[in-house]
Amino acid sequence: MKEPISIEGYDLLTKEFKFLLEVHKPAVAYEKKIAADQGDRSENAEYHAAKEKLRFIDKRLFYLNSMIEKAQIIDPSLAPHDKVRFGSSVKLIDLFSDAEEIYTICGVLEAEPENGLISIHSPLARAMLGRQEGDDFKIKLPNSVKEYEIEEIFYKNIFSLKKNIRDEKDFTFH
Repeated sequence: MKEPISIEGYDLLTKEFKFLLEVHKPAVAYEKKIAADQGDRSENAEYHAAKEKLRFIDKRLFYLNSMIEKAQIIDPSLAPHDKVRFGSSVKLIDLFSDAEEIYTICGVLEAEPENGLISIHSPLARAMLGRQEGDDFKIKLPNSVKEYEIEEIFYKNIFSLKKNIRDEKDFTFH
């Protein structure tokens, strides 16, 4: 099954994969070799730490590779946002409290619910997909039902909303 992701999200995914494979893994493998050269491995903390780091790196590389293979790159800036779709930002009105909420629908790896970036697979996103401005909808929560009206649908780049943009120092395991 293909997994939608923005161009920027895909670029970040491949950047992390490449960094781990070409820079971090060789550096940790070298740490492991140096530690192994010190003798008895059974009580060598540096050796075991490096071995554990390599295990984490390999698991992350496997995961990233599977996500890259499944990725369906979508440029939401090219799509009309006349109805809710991947990449749409949606201003909702909670019909019970009149509170305004804004969410942007993104890929799983780009989601930051605390910053209004919700996965396309989330119940709220699924309830909104295909709807237009002025539409009402209900969403069942564990202990209640919420009812919303879609006040506005617009496009805003996902990465302008992200608070946690990762860089190479975030790709390392300590």
